[in-house]
Parts: sequence; structure tokens; C-alpha cells
Amino acid sequence: MLLNDLIQRQQTRWKASFLVVSILMVATCILSLSIGEMWILPWSPDGALEQQLLTQLRMPRLIAALAIGASLAASGAVLQVLLGNPLAEPGVLGISGGASLALVILLFALPFVPTPFLTMLAAMLGALIFTLILVGLSRRRKVSTARLLLIGVALGILSGSVVTWAFYFSDDLNLRQLMYWLMGSVGGVSWQQLSVLLFVVPVLVWLCLQGKKLDLLMLGEIQAKQLGLDVAALRWRFILIVSLLVGASVALGGVIGFVGLVIPHLLRMSLGAENRYLLPLSALCGGLLLALADTLSRVILPSAELPVGVVTTTIGAPIFVWMLLRSHVD
Repeated sequence: MLLNDLIQRQQTRWKASFLVVSILMVATCILSLSIGEMWILPWSPDGALEQQLLTQLRMPRLIAALAIGASLAASGAVLQVLLGNPLAEPGVLGISGGASLALVILLFALPFVPTPFLTMLAAMLGALIFTLILVGLSRRRKVSTARLLLIGVALGILSGSVVTWAFYFSDDLNLRQLMYWLMGSVGGVSWQQLSVLLFVVPVLVWLCLQGKKLDLLMLGEIQAKQLGLDVAALRWRFILIVSLLVGASVALGGVIGFVGLVIPHLLRMSLGAENRYLLPLSALCGGLLLALADTLSRVILPSAELPVGVVTTTIGAPIFVWMLLRSHVD
């Protein structure tokens, strides 16, 4: 009886959290669409200029921020289970760097501007290669979780240095302007670029429904196999899904760090480790955080717009240090 009461109380906490986050999400979306150099009421824009600002600028970047934040947070939650590392995250592990590196190589290789689908494909391939390296190393007993984290950081630094050299020697102004985007920015996202969400949204929804399987995986491979779970097939499926989501996120908004690290870890600490609730709530909180960070990036400086990646890093870095100090990583 006591156990049932405890389970019911825990489920009530999860449901209450979903409700609170949903309310905050609606409020943040309204604020994001309203605020800027010109204040606009989303439900009743005055004039053609306000209508155009709302539909062509603010709405696409809000949708992009929500999708990127949700994708990165859900991917981080999955990676933390797959790698058995509470500090795993696409940005920290260098997976986002691999996607950006592949994207820059594509831009240098092609004589024309690639389509949104082609950019997503290239970014996904780069993310997949880096993910395979990390997962392959994590399967070896000789590589500890701490060393795996350091390898991921090193891969991220390496990809970042290659990208920086590429831009330094480039004479193309567009590529130099792209450096700002690679710092993390959803400014200027168009409806055409959002076409990649036709692939991302169904994949993200599918991933958020896999919480029970991840719960079984957390019990250990032997126990999960005994309970009828095809561990190898599931792991590869998750690798492909995470690569797709991270690749699409980088293709849309550049490298945005710490969202996939901070959100799932804080939710685990405050609410528990039930992935069937954690995954969808991580997606909601990730979208909320990035939409809020993007709104702040537009209003912090009166005459300029900060890259949203700078805002998330400023928020996430102190939390990351605190998490490192609290975590006991071998």
C-alpha cells in the first residue's frame, strides 16, 4: 500500500511538472512573438509590416528554437542512458561539432547553395560518424566514462579548429557570415529551412515514446535481454535517431551547447529517472529553454543581437561546473 502511494505521488509530480512547463511554454511563445524592436500582439498585428515581421521572421525562428531545443534535450537524455554517463550531451561529446564540420565541408565542396534537405543530410552524417566513434569506445572496457567524456571534448575542439581554419582562409563573405550562425543562431530561419521538420517532428515524437525501453536498458544489458529487448538493434536505432536530430538541429541553428546536458540531468535530480516521463518532459523543457534564450538574445543588447548559443552557454556553463563537482565519474 505504501509503495502504491509512493508511485502515485511520483506520477502526480510528473503530471504537475508537465502542466507547469506547458503553461510556461505558452507564455514564452507569446512573449517571443511579441517582443522586439517593434512590439506586436500575435493575435492582432496592426498593418502589413507587423504581419510580415510576425509571419516571416519571428514565427519561423520561434518554431526553429522549439524544435532544436526539444531535439537536443531528448538526444542528451538518450545519450546519457546509452553511454552510462550523466554528463553526456551532443555538444560536450563533440557530436554537434561533427555535424558542423560536415556541413562546412559540404559548403566548400559544392559550387551552389545546398538545399535544406542536403544540409540536414550532411550534418546528420557528420553527427553519425562522431556518435559511432563515441559509442564504439564506450563499449570497450578500457575506456572509462571520464576518459570518454574527455575524448568527446577533444573531438569537439578538433572539429571546431578545422571549421575555424576553413573560415579563416575563405574569401567568401557568406562563409564568414556563417561563422556567426555556427556560434548558434536561429535568426533568419526561413519557412523553407523549416521543411526539415517534416522529418524531425515524427522522429522526435517516436523517440519520446521509447522511455519504457530505455528504462529496461538502464537495468543492464543482460536483464533487458531476458525481458525480451533486442538491445543491439535498439542501440543502433537510437544512434541513428540521435544523429538525425543533432544533424537537423545543427543544420537549422548551428552549434548550441548545454541544452542536452542541463535539462535531462536537472530533471533526473529533481523528479526521478523514469524515462517514459523524462524524455517528453526533457523535450518540452529544452524547447522552452531555447525559446527563452532566443528571446533574451534579442533584448539583452539594445543595438545588437547575441547568438543564442552564447546565451545558452552562459546559462549552462556554471551549471555544468556544478554538475561536474557533484558527479562521481570514474
